[in-house]
Amino acid sequence: MAKGLIWATAEDMARNRGKVISLYRQILRRLNSPDLPLNLAARLARKAEVRAIFMLGAEERSIHNIQDLFDTADYALSILNKGEIPKYIQ
Repeated sequence: MAKGLIWATAEDMARNRGKVISLYRQILRRLNSPDLPLNLAARLARKAEVRAIFMLGAEERSIHNIQDLFDTADYALSILNKGEIPKYIQ
């Protein structure tokens, strides 16, 4: 994301499309893992949360916020790969 200085351009958004789709699919796939201690209702609720986060993230135009969303998704995926559930910060 180097074109826009503060705001993402259409080229920036198109360049990141593959990464976003990949992260989304990987997270949903990991939520289906039997290694996670989740029942069906909890799995469906977590998937709905992931969909909502990615839908809201799709409207983001700030380059810095988009990078933060990528970092958060990478972190959540690394926690899921360990067989743990990411904790919420309250």
